Amino acid sequence: MDFLPIGDYGVVGNLETCALVGRDGTVDWWCLPHIESSSVFAGVLDPEIGGQFAIQPTGEFESEQEYVERTNVLETSFATESGTATLTDFMPIVGEQQTLDIAEHALYRRVECGEGSVELDVEFAPRFDYARAETTVEAVDGGVLATGNDEELFCQSSVALDTDGSTATGTVTLDEGDTVWFVCQYGERGRLDDDEAAAMLEATTQFWKGWVHHCTDSERCLFYGPWHELVIRSELVLKLLMRRETSAIAAAPTTSLPETIGGERNWDYRFNWIRDAAFTVQALHELGHAGEVEDFFEECLARIAEGESGRVEQPFYGVDGEDLPDEEELDHLEGYRGSSPVRIGNAAGDQRQLDVYGELVLAIHETTQYGETLTEENWDVLRDVIEHVCEVWDEPGYGIWEDRVDPKQFVYSKVMCWAAIDRALTMAEATDYEAPTDEWEAVRAEIEERVLDEGYDEEMGSFTRSFETDNVDASLLRLPVVGFLEPDDDRILGTIEAVQDHLATDEGLVYRYDTDDGLDGEENPFVLCSFWLVDALALAGRREEARDLYEDVLEHATSLGLFAEQVDGETGEQRGNFPQAFSHLGLINSAIYVSEGADPRTPTPIGVDAPDGIS
Repeated sequence: MDFLPIGDYGVVGNLETCALVGRDGTVDWWCLPHIESSSVFAGVLDPEIGGQFAIQPTGEFESEQEYVERTNVLETSFATESGTATLTDFMPIVGEQQTLDIAEHALYRRVECGEGSVELDVEFAPRFDYARAETTVEAVDGGVLATGNDEELFCQSSVALDTDGSTATGTVTLDEGDTVWFVCQYGERGRLDDDEAAAMLEATTQFWKGWVHHCTDSERCLFYGPWHELVIRSELVLKLLMRRETSAIAAAPTTSLPETIGGERNWDYRFNWIRDAAFTVQALHELGHAGEVEDFFEECLARIAEGESGRVEQPFYGVDGEDLPDEEELDHLEGYRGSSPVRIGNAAGDQRQLDVYGELVLAIHETTQYGETLTEENWDVLRDVIEHVCEVWDEPGYGIWEDRVDPKQFVYSKVMCWAAIDRALTMAEATDYEAPTDEWEAVRAEIEERVLDEGYDEEMGSFTRSFETDNVDASLLRLPVVGFLEPDDDRILGTIEAVQDHLATDEGLVYRYDTDDGLDGEENPFVLCSFWLVDALALAGRREEARDLYEDVLEHATSLGLFAEQVDGETGEQRGNFPQAFSHLGLINSAIYVSEGADPRTPTPIGVDAPDGIS
């Protein structure tokens, strides 16, 4: 079996977990019951032993994928010499629409013949616990049952499948108008007929269409324009990556999809980074999703309250808030296109990343701008955070990019500590809550002086990655966004120019940095950083240039409108975990920055008085 390009996958999910479905009709990644659980299908990391669930025409075929409009219901269309067929994949939303007595965690796969006749091959080959557990597949009444690792996955279908003890296979021929269903249920064996399955499809479709934002007036919509559909797709991706109960967001639904083919930069991103969640606040609230923002607000404050004296104990958590697993290498899996090691867990959870405090407080401040109430109890928690920031801001850390070398005095981390104190002072003034404002103002001024003195290189005319180096870092593009300096300040303009000279490709894609990070090999341009360059240019008044760059970056989206973490600078292929929350929230926010008349630093939620509102 061959590896598909990362960009040849679509994603479906149920706000608990996600599955990758290839344009060849193969489910190559699915973790159960949650996004951070062990995999049942991991063919994307090892087609031979990882496990997959394939439904595809026998013999040669052409295929393409698209989503049902404004939903996360995925359709894969097959064309053969004898006819056409469409495979529809979706997961019902846990707790939202399930009226039937079936499993909460289920993947529905419907195949319908459109024209002529199509023969399909079916292969159901689950491999529990990242293919480490012995898996047994046996025929049972109504389908086949896979067991292993004290788990079970039942695949219901009217298609007769033969089993060899570990894999079930079969063929089915469909004529025009024929339909067949496959329903995979985790942990349960509910039975439904075709009408009930069709009703579940309709309910899932309506759920997504009811959730996504509605532009009832194009003149009032910041996102209306040639990229509107990509904004909608990014919005839907972000929701897919959120846990239903808390709105905690996973950075990506996958692990170990490589930043470079054959390299070691393979990480597990199935966790909730505070930073990612904070960046998501602006994107989702601008789209009218106040409920998700409120959930985030409460979740962040709860996380801080759990810590010691205002300290954020770790930069990311399990999506359910559970303890992070130890980082582990799975030597038995080949890795995507031979890229090893395959990792589960993430050792960066033990790092000190001081920028997290700034992103957290910025997000909380922004939610108050959107109408969220900061209670006195919440303020007590937040005040402890600022007191802690005042104590530790001048200590070294590992930075936003989670370097695996010695900690440094990263400029972006210092500026984000400045931003945390700055916004806390603003909130203190607005609420009259008790705060040592004189002390905070003194620390804020000290940070500013230190950054301008040690973090700016006069000869380069640019801010630097750290106090210890003279390298450029794309995170510095965020300085005008957080208000550290005005966007048209010469030092900001010089930093933009340095990023363009040292980190940007001819196509405008932007690398994160250009220095040693303690890992072998090289990385590829980082999608979010490319959007950050768009934002910086727009803020500096170079809106036409920003818009052109934005459209250039959008050209690298997959046919489904999806982005991985990075884009290969030579081939243009998607690299890294997929789809990536960072990339999609950057796409949404940059749409605001390039919109005529929009001030992206001022909350301007769309559709607040539109008919039927925004859900």
